[in-house]
Amino acid sequence: MAVRRSVAGIALEGGKFFIARRLPGGDLGEKWEFPGGKVEAGESDEDALIREYDEEFKVAIKPGVLLGSVSFDHHGITHTLRAYRIYFSGKDFTLREHTEWRWAGLEEMEKLDFADSDRKLFFYLKSYLQ
Repeated sequence: MAVRRSVAGIALEGGKFFIARRLPGGDLGEKWEFPGGKVEAGESDEDALIREYDEEFKVAIKPGVLLGSVSFDHHGITHTLRAYRIYFSGKDFTLREHTEWRWAGLEEMEKLDFADSDRKLFFYLKSYLQ
């Protein structure tokens, strides 16, 4: 069975992470997430992150180290979500796939309605902060 690969970009500033709230609709509508998306055929994880941030926020990023990877099932399909540290080239965000964005600490994020797959990454973020 094929495994679908997705990536999430983790930007960190002053102990807070960049998160965004998805547009209404679909299974994950209005949930908070670490932005990213599916890795297309022939695309590297890093290229997928650069493309997704351009598509979703019209902002350039520089991918860094892999922070962690989780697996989850969605509609009977196994997915792997790999989280990378990212660095913004600028912060003039244009929202295309989200209703809002913010910088939030782990304590605040634990209280938000986060996508389950992204919530699984909190373990790696706690380790990264220490």
